[in-house]
Amino acid sequence: MSDAPPPPPMLPLDDQLCFSLYATSIAINRLYKPMLDRLGITYPQYLLLHTLWEEDGRTVGAIAERLALEPSTVTPLAKRLETAGIVTRERDPRDERQVRIRLTDRGRALSEDSRCLAQAVVERSGMSVEELGRLTVEVQALRRALTGGEQSS
Repeated sequence: MSDAPPPPPMLPLDDQLCFSLYATSIAINRLYKPMLDRLGITYPQYLLLHTLWEEDGRTVGAIAERLALEPSTVTPLAKRLETAGIVTRERDPRDERQVRIRLTDRGRALSEDSRCLAQAVVERSGMSVEELGRLTVEVQALRRALTGGEQSS
């Protein structure tokens, strides 16, 4: 006979944080989709572009790290964006193993055109920018705790 306490009761799905985060992510993606369709990009492509709006000329590896993805996932996204004339891909002359992704004029213009996405979340959520900012900070702290303090930058 074990002296260990019994496990806690199973929470209903709607009371589980993991499901709330998952369902919220899906809801945001559905909200973004028509706007991203008008811009001619997918949500994963938007995320890749966002890393370049933060710092243009990142390597595939740096983009993958920032997005918590594998480089093998980033490469096809970058290739499709290159085909669309939104980015360029070039080998780093100092290290041929590295591929740098750079925004074209069209890619830089998409930064301004995509600002409607954040505004749509504010409007649809009924929350203030400050409330959403606090929520984001809390979710980021949770992510850092769950990943052992790892954070992309």
